[in-house]
Amino acid sequence: MRIIDRYITSSIITIFISLILMFCFLYILIDVFSQMEDFIEKKVAMQVILQYYSSFLPIILINTSPIACLIATLFSYSQLNSNNEIIALRASGMNFWRLTRPALCFGLIVSAMIFLVNERFVPQSTIISQEIRDSQIKASVSDKNQKVKSNIKNLTFYGLKNRLYFIDDFDPNTFEITGITIVGQDADQNIKEKIVAYKGTWTGIAWKFYQAQITNYDSLKPNVPGDIKTYPEKLMDIKETPQDFLKQRNKLSAMNIRQLHNYISRFSTSGASRAINNLKVDFHQKFAFPMGNLVIVLTGLPFALMIGRRKAMTFTSIGIATAIGFLYYVFNAVGLALGKGGALPPILAAWLAPLIFLVAAGILIRKKF
Repeated sequence: MRIIDRYITSSIITIFISLILMFCFLYILIDVFSQMEDFIEKKVAMQVILQYYSSFLPIILINTSPIACLIATLFSYSQLNSNNEIIALRASGMNFWRLTRPALCFGLIVSAMIFLVNERFVPQSTIISQEIRDSQIKASVSDKNQKVKSNIKNLTFYGLKNRLYFIDDFDPNTFEITGITIVGQDADQNIKEKIVAYKGTWTGIAWKFYQAQITNYDSLKPNVPGDIKTYPEKLMDIKETPQDFLKQRNKLSAMNIRQLHNYISRFSTSGASRAINNLKVDFHQKFAFPMGNLVIVLTGLPFALMIGRRKAMTFTSIGIATAIGFLYYVFNAVGLALGKGGALPPILAAWLAPLIFLVAAGILIRKKF
């Protein structure tokens, strides 16, 4: 590695690590103050608190690494620009790609690291943090002190008795579910029953469904519907409780790529295209999200290399990084929403933000360099 590459890389790495540590500290500090009342009321031991926040570190890392990577890169190159070193390097014959090679290599390495952390550590961290929160922190807090929980949309999970559950809306405050579809399968994943209901309520010991329709399938003719029965009201033989429904919300985020792929395969014969589409968007997002580190670095580099008011570039680099990071997250959220709404194919929805920013970076580089 040439001296200039080592010089730039060391600067980027130093700033990146400092920013990650700062983000972790700020997140934990803010969260500690927000949950201080719960810690005191529950008398949570310091060891449990430390374990709880240490389990959050991988999650904080993957969420803050793109903006930390971008700020570190822009700050380093803006310092070079402010000291006229960019002018000297370009005068020596270095083009844009040669100048930015250390940053692009660093961005690629961070992307690979985030992919690994997201695949190996985040699922387990999600499970541990949720278990500690439910059993140690929130267990004894009275319902009147609990914050109102938001409804869970498009709840999908695999339950007992080989049943696939598709719930349009679940209210964790009243334990009411609407838009219910339950598909029962045999050992060979052939449909043996299908339950559709407008609404369901939890009586305390069982689920009561309203406007329910139960279709039984012929065991001799796989996936061929047989008799259909309708009920204005019916108590259902469903073992899952509202607490089981609440736990399902975190299971998808706790899955790695292989587990999610197998999960989608299990649902493929259910006919619930909307739920399967949402799962496929989440699946492709696991590949697209880590690449955001490299993409936004490439998008921000032209701004750092532009020669203007060099003394101000060091400070404006933080503002530029914030704007690029914010826009990337907005486009990413829009893409995922369009994908889960059916307006875009799952793979395009997950890769929409990286593709848009790659095109923007290409246009900017071609125009300015």
